[in-house]
Amino acid sequence: MGEIKLKDKVCIVTGATSGMGKAIARAFYKEGGRLVLSGRNEERGQTLEEELPGTVFVPGDVGNVEDNKKLVDKALSTFGRLDVLSLNAGMLGLGSVVDLPISEWKKTLDVNLSSIFYISKYAIPQLKKDRGGTILINSSIAAFKSFPNHPAYCASKGATLALMRQMAVEYAPEIRVNALCPGPVDTPLIWDSAKAFEDPKTAVENAANATLLKRLGTPEDVAKLALFLISEDASWITGTAMTIDGGILNT
Repeated sequence: MGEIKLKDKVCIVTGATSGMGKAIARAFYKEGGRLVLSGRNEERGQTLEEELPGTVFVPGDVGNVEDNKKLVDKALSTFGRLDVLSLNAGMLGLGSVVDLPISEWKKTLDVNLSSIFYISKYAIPQLKKDRGGTILINSSIAAFKSFPNHPAYCASKGATLALMRQMAVEYAPEIRVNALCPGPVDTPLIWDSAKAFEDPKTAVENAANATLLKRLGTPEDVAKLALFLISEDASWITGTAMTIDGGILNT
């Protein structure tokens, strides 16, 4: 039997109630992680809490400063330490620059970008106190490749990589900070994103066919990479944005 990669590691996983965040939570749990989970849908969160006994679900909106502080406080009050941040919460903010409401622009940046700053601000002192840790940001190939009617999403995802690199420089060698950049993955978000196109079903099919591997990714594909990047297998990797996109950026 192989080594348990996250034995007794305390992990906060945001965006855990669906898609990639949910698959990541399951993968971390399977490898011995002690989890504090976050999401906006309380019913789905409670279901996941029942599926993964011993985990703690904290409902909330990571776009709010205080909800991030609650996550760190809950990890410490429940498990007494903190080792990993896996930051997966995201929203789209669909519409052109002209059409997108300013409130939606601000909300998208709060959820996709500012939330990373908020939780890191509260978590980093504890990560340093507990002799290091790992921060993994779920970004997107939208940091490299733009899409119509996604101005807030593309801008926020590009900025997450700049923030990731800055934190990697600032807090090395104690804390490793990386990002993964998924391409078209079969989650509710890609179907919502496809609404920006005239024929959403065809848009998703075209995205799958545009990859070199001719299929959409699965949340489990992404979870495997996330597990690698936060484990000791990746102990010499920091400040890196790693794409997982079926090769679509090469087409």
